[in-house]
Amino acid sequence: MKILRYILLLPFSLLYGLTVFLRNCCYDYGIFKTYRFHQKVISVGNISVGGTGKTPHTEYLTRLLSDSHRLAILSRGYKRKTKGFILADEHSYAPDIGDEPLQYRKKFKDIVVAVDEKRVHGIEEILRLDPKTEVFLLDDAYQHRSVYRGMNILITDYNHLYCHDHLLPGGTLREWRSGSQRADLIIISKTPPNLPDKTQEAIAKKLNPLARQKVFFTGIQHGAPCLFNGKQSALPDKSTHVLALCGIGNPSPFLAYCRDRFTLSDDLIFRDHHAYSISDIQQIISRFEKLSVENKAIITTEKDIMRLYLPELKNALADIPVFYLPIEVCFQGNGKEEFDNEILSYVRSDQRDERISST
Repeated sequence: MKILRYILLLPFSLLYGLTVFLRNCCYDYGIFKTYRFHQKVISVGNISVGGTGKTPHTEYLTRLLSDSHRLAILSRGYKRKTKGFILADEHSYAPDIGDEPLQYRKKFKDIVVAVDEKRVHGIEEILRLDPKTEVFLLDDAYQHRSVYRGMNILITDYNHLYCHDHLLPGGTLREWRSGSQRADLIIISKTPPNLPDKTQEAIAKKLNPLARQKVFFTGIQHGAPCLFNGKQSALPDKSTHVLALCGIGNPSPFLAYCRDRFTLSDDLIFRDHHAYSISDIQQIISRFEKLSVENKAIITTEKDIMRLYLPELKNALADIPVFYLPIEVCFQGNGKEEFDNEILSYVRSDQRDERISST
């Protein structure tokens, strides 16, 4: 079926690929401007649509750098209902800034978090508000080439490597595979625990990185369930019958974890970045009430919780025990030390780029 889809959509993929190629050429040859800033800029992104784990990796970088550097996170605020530059604060909700920036804001209250679809303008506004900012983390900015980044991090899903993928709309690639050559570091995310060295070497060989590019392997580590709403005090365990709720790019790892740690009785899956409504909440409550057991709860993801913070939604769930699963990335083998050194060496280097038009 995938092959047939690819063949039928090939002409459209080639047309899309030509457009992307011409756009990249305009940046490569200076027709479109790339702006450099004095500050260090790190981009975290991918070349495919869907969830590859950008958010937990951005959080990892934030934890690594925030104690020693003045840090700001800038995102476009995907799926928000607003436009332009917005600085996240305690009054922000997902419709204002997007679910991922809201998650950063709630986790890192001392870090500047902002959204702007125009990244150059976003950086300028942050510097106007906080001129002492030293490092910018650009979330989901791999294709946003208007800002020069000194460290370009590319993430690809272990179960959906870009080297096996095709251009939109026949595949899920946002640009040609050769776009991976702009990366400084490549991360294969969502790997199973204790991935053998030989398997890692084989995957790295498939990606065919340049000599200057370093490849790392990370997995997902779930934290203990956190209570979002409801009156249940005991944390869910294997005896708890759960309704798994999510609207993320790839729900499979989340569902697998729920099957392993709880008694998964039902699941309700929405599209990635789904904006929950009162009617959705009514559907969720109806499905939950059909679980004919006493020990039951709703389990969802941390990203979904950001979209449930709206007062009318949270109040509607007031009597339902709702828990979310925080996640963090963990590196395979000795990758953590090497990755940390790469990042810290870059941000501690003395080189500063003038804010100039650049190729």
